[in-house]
Amino acid sequence: MSCAHSGAATSHGRAGRREVLLWMAAAAAWTTSSHAQKPSMPVIGYLCPESPELFGSRLKAFHQGLREAGFVEGRDVAIEYRWANGQYAQLPALAGELIARNVDVVVAPGGAPVALAAKAAGVTKTIVFEMGGDPVQLGVVDSLSRPGGNITGISSLSVDVSPKRLELMHELLPAATTLGVVTNPTSPTASSQLQRLQAAAETLGVHLQILRASKEDEFEAVFSSVARESANALVFTSDPYFAFRSRRLADLALKYRVPAITQTRDFPTAGGLMSYGGDFVQSHRRAGVYAGRVLKGEKPADLPVQLVTKVEFVINLKTAKLLGHEFSASVVSGADEVIE
Repeated sequence: MSCAHSGAATSHGRAGRREVLLWMAAAAAWTTSSHAQKPSMPVIGYLCPESPELFGSRLKAFHQGLREAGFVEGRDVAIEYRWANGQYAQLPALAGELIARNVDVVVAPGGAPVALAAKAAGVTKTIVFEMGGDPVQLGVVDSLSRPGGNITGISSLSVDVSPKRLELMHELLPAATTLGVVTNPTSPTASSQLQRLQAAAETLGVHLQILRASKEDEFEAVFSSVARESANALVFTSDPYFAFRSRRLADLALKYRVPAITQTRDFPTAGGLMSYGGDFVQSHRRAGVYAGRVLKGEKPADLPVQLVTKVEFVINLKTAKLLGHEFSASVVSGADEVIE
């Protein structure tokens, strides 16, 4: 009797334990399910052609724009970064990685190669680009006012001002008969820029010596050839690869004593002679604002491509003196920034 009672008690105890375990398992499943159903913060996929160090000032401007739209990384939004570290051929694969991560929006800053790689990888994914080229001419959007599809962004149209760099160099060196133009043959905007530069050269009455470089180890040959041959100075086309290697270009310009002009203020700041191009701080900040607006539910097709029309002219007086050239008073007064 007692044994039967004891067995029943034991059986009852086991049943009770089983019920408790089942309840705990159900509770755990419910908790996991409820956590899974909680809305998680949105995720931005940030596709960058360079390294975090070289892109630091641009990334800071992007975060500023995100904050203006109400998003702070880690608080309201998560960001998945992919860095190509100057290996632009890796951009399509990196874009594909971000698409596979199922991010909410892909931000493609830093030029046409990034925007084109993102568009090719994410046919249905929302994309916000930032570039200096004409996104319509490049086939990135249908039109500036109504971009169509899943993509919009910011353009500084800095590619269009390459001829102005030629004019500024000619103004500094009016007696020069030949000016060197450096282009990146892998750039999707190289051909259109060279056409504009040739037209400007004919108007100015100067001959162009076309020099090509698509890798950093080709830069020195460009400067040494100018120092040896007939070109009197170098005009760089608008190109992100050149822009992010401003310090190297400035060092070589000083080493070979070659007057040069590029698109970004980073060049004269690093010791180069002068720059003329779009305001990258504004274009990246606006890309951050647009990314925030898309995260809030606005459709990219309804957001017109914004144009950053402001251009910056920056000169370095110390370098001009070192190279034996002097800017006119009108050029100095017309500069947005003068480095002394």
